[in-house]
Amino acid sequence: MEHHHHHHHNVSGGKLLFSVILNLVITVAQFIGGILSGSLALLSDALHNFSDVMSLVISYYAHKLSHRPQNLKQTFGFKRAEILAALFNASVLIAVSVYLIVESIHRFIEPQAVASTWVMALAALGIVVNGLSAWMLHRDADHNINIRSAYLHLIGDLMTSFAVLAGGAMIYFYGWYWIDPLLSLLISFYLIRSSYGIVKESTGMLMQFAPSDISVDAIIDKAAQFDAIENIHHIHLWQLDDETVFLEARLNFHQDLCLSEVSAVIHDLSHALEDIGIAHTTFQCETGKNGREAVSASCHDH
Repeated sequence: MEHHHHHHHNVSGGKLLFSVILNLVITVAQFIGGILSGSLALLSDALHNFSDVMSLVISYYAHKLSHRPQNLKQTFGFKRAEILAALFNASVLIAVSVYLIVESIHRFIEPQAVASTWVMALAALGIVVNGLSAWMLHRDADHNINIRSAYLHLIGDLMTSFAVLAGGAMIYFYGWYWIDPLLSLLISFYLIRSSYGIVKESTGMLMQFAPSDISVDAIIDKAAQFDAIENIHHIHLWQLDDETVFLEARLNFHQDLCLSEVSAVIHDLSHALEDIGIAHTTFQCETGKNGREAVSASCHDH
């Protein structure tokens, strides 16, 4: 027996598409500027922005794909497309960060002159573009891991742009060329740390781990509130996406109840489980030890 309950947050795909266009413009500008100025930090920013464009395109497509209706072959639809997109985007961001760490170390060993005026101008442009894009997505990021991975890309680039602007000023006024690879290093370590959380969370969903915010003990406690239920066991708890949690379990009943009585108990239990965030429940109902003894005694009496 199954119970359905939905309370989804609507995410705007149009915001993602607009962010793609904005970041494509800044990526081209910063890549050209990075080559002309010789700034690794600016090229780092351009590379991050390029990864933003790719991640936003993937996020946008996954977002559209996830809203396709289910059919006889895809009975869950494409709900996990966004989980796959989040895992891919976060993994790419980690790979890009590792590459920039290696390049930064090389720059420490062999410092290069940087045209600070180009750096500051394009970093300022990056702040405007990435800040606007991040602002558009920040509300949706709390409700959707796919949007959150794209949002993290944008926040990383926003930080990079601020750091590059500050670094450009240091180079312009003091000639501190070593600040360029140092900033690239610090930003890369931050992005690796932030991306790891998304990789861990999305992998957990794909591996069908139990949600971290719902405990099995809480489910057992809910079932224990019903006098008709002897115990609940064979519990399987997993997530389809960010918002939809499924529970499959077996229920043992004290007595050999009729179908209508079992349905009433399951209906009330399903509603009780909604309070702890479980939207879909499927139960296999059985008579427990006490129920089997009662049935056996009844048979012997006849």
